[in-house]
Amino acid sequence: MPDDFRVASPQLTDARLLRSFSYIGGKWEAASDGATQPVTDPASGQVVGHVAALSGAEAVAAVDAAEAAFAGWSMTLPQDRAAILRRWFDLMMEHKEDLARIMVAEQGKPLSEARGEIDYAASFVEYYAEETKRPNVEGVTSHLPDAEVELWLEPVGVAALITPWNFPSAMLTRKAAAALAAGCTVVAHPSVETPFSALALAELAERAGLPAGVFNVVTGDAPTIVEPWTQDSRVRALSFTGSTEVGRLLYRQSADTVKKLVLELGGHAPVIVFKGCDLDEAVAETIKAKFATSGQDCLGANRIYVERPVYDAFCEKFTKATKALSVGQGMDDPDIGPLMNEKAVQKQEEQVADALEMGATLACGGARLDLGPLFYAPTVLTDVPDGAAIMSEETFGPVAAITPFDTEEEVVTRANATEYGLVAYLHSLDPRRIYRVSRALQFGMVAVNRTKVTGAPIPFGGTKQSGLGREGARRGMEEFMELKYVCRDWA
Repeated sequence: MPDDFRVASPQLTDARLLRSFSYIGGKWEAASDGATQPVTDPASGQVVGHVAALSGAEAVAAVDAAEAAFAGWSMTLPQDRAAILRRWFDLMMEHKEDLARIMVAEQGKPLSEARGEIDYAASFVEYYAEETKRPNVEGVTSHLPDAEVELWLEPVGVAALITPWNFPSAMLTRKAAAALAAGCTVVAHPSVETPFSALALAELAERAGLPAGVFNVVTGDAPTIVEPWTQDSRVRALSFTGSTEVGRLLYRQSADTVKKLVLELGGHAPVIVFKGCDLDEAVAETIKAKFATSGQDCLGANRIYVERPVYDAFCEKFTKATKALSVGQGMDDPDIGPLMNEKAVQKQEEQVADALEMGATLACGGARLDLGPLFYAPTVLTDVPDGAAIMSEETFGPVAAITPFDTEEEVVTRANATEYGLVAYLHSLDPRRIYRVSRALQFGMVAVNRTKVTGAPIPFGGTKQSGLGREGARRGMEEFMELKYVCRDWA
């Protein structure tokens, strides 16, 4: 069997980072029947390479490996687990450029964004390397005579991680580093569209010294790999980032085995711009919130509400800034890259056509570009009515929908009128208004006068149908742990 199935590859300093086999039990495994899946560059359509397409039985074998490794890993001294995670972080930083280039080749995002994602991904490994040593036994004042009461945090067991294509490195490390720090072992399934980033991280994890079976990456068709994990009682926790629709499915499939679930699902973020704010700053930050990752971000701004006295000025400035965005292939480091697939482009077309039919105005964009079939022009729609599909459905692309509002109460009601509750953006210089609106918004995270709020030390997550649980911070580690109560009688 050949060592890999590569057809073409990005220019890498360390070619061994581009792995094509799954990583199970400390070994690189092809599918038993030789099945493979192609991975294509969304910018050019060129095949980057092929990865092994494993079967359901082989997915179960990964759980076997993780279960066998669990006892040893969970009993490894915290400082020793921390040292391995720290080496993994160091290797990610050492190979940052190669990891970024792999990501651009399979995901298409601009090179500077890919480099930024590697920094972000590595920050979780560094953070949890430190957090590994901190869970302590908690003493509780006993309510019983002659008894001593303690609370212990223990790793839950084997954790299944299912990661998306839009942040193929960061979403894996945010989950895996927390689980590994807690003492869990991991079976991970990356998106079929971006598996090479996960396999590169597995290569570096092996070099860092993670024992065989502790961290497993299984490639192949998602239902084939993931469904056996949802039904396997040995898999005690499941963490998924992706659409709300798939999250609901995993929720149902996991019910019979009563797993711990962490679901980071869809978003439909509102941006609320009040008069009296720094309008130039509001425009600049909303451009970031809308167009980062070419709009393919669950945190992406989907509905932009602007108070009527500054509405025209905001629309003019925002449209001008949108027209200035560059579009191109990721290695050329533009502002906007290609969308992931044809379905994503069609969604932009459908939402734009629907909004225009409903009475919106096209300020710029609104069409595919001749750079390739998956490039869509950065687009601004103004005067978008609430009944338009784009005001209720996640866009996941470079189309901005702007609409005016008149009162604070009105805009909060409109912003909250969604099944999603991940993040909301607010621009105001009035401290009382900032407090009131931040409290009233039904979202798990609120960003005030800025866009970037995420990071390893914060508990990332949403409310309503944007998910369950939190990722990052100490709470992200505790999602992979169980609380044990011990009551000892010394009489």
